[in-house]
Amino acid sequence: MFLALVALFVVGGCAAGASLPKPRSIIVPSGARIQPDAARMAPIDEWFREQTRNIQEDPSFFIGRQAVDTPVYPWEELTISENGDTISIWVEARAGDAVTIYEVYAHFYIMKEKGKLEEWLPEAFDVEEGYEAEGYELERMIMKRVSDAWLYGRSVFDLSPYRPLDELMYATENGFLDAFLLTARPEEFREERGRWLDESPGEQERYRTWFKETFEVEPPGLR
Repeated sequence: MFLALVALFVVGGCAAGASLPKPRSIIVPSGARIQPDAARMAPIDEWFREQTRNIQEDPSFFIGRQAVDTPVYPWEELTISENGDTISIWVEARAGDAVTIYEVYAHFYIMKEKGKLEEWLPEAFDVEEGYEAEGYELERMIMKRVSDAWLYGRSVFDLSPYRPLDELMYATENGFLDAFLLTARPEEFREERGRWLDESPGEQERYRTWFKETFEVEPPGLR
């Protein structure tokens, strides 16, 4: 559905030199609102189109999807085959608008497996220093891209709300990306979480309070 909307705009809009539709304001039931900036959407639109085109057209890898009945986050149950050419993800069956976003998340990791990540996530590399982001640093960069892609989809193409991605997006836009990830995945990023708690006293509770006010439930990892 999402890709169909994007493709329709390419044919009917961009091909004629039109600009992107004006981003809509995003609001959740609590009343918390995000108003995206139109200028910010243009670079997201550019990399998103290129990445989804590669997902559709590159025969060297395959992204498999398993439909599940409950909400899942992009990182849950992601697996890569031994030969490195197939990656599997879980997606809630009722979350059709979120499928492409989950595939984008998976695409970053299959590109890393194939040694092609720099093409899609250049901010994770410093060629002069011979540096490549790994672990939590890499995951944070990828989740920022995922959040931006969902912001783009929700605001420009009016995609249906989906709680796991809305949580990520609102947390990112309000400066709580680290809090979101390190609270939701404490065992996976134990060292980074410990450092975050030590260096940011009170931030856990501030995030928890904000999250409960925004979504009216406890954040993932504290439910």
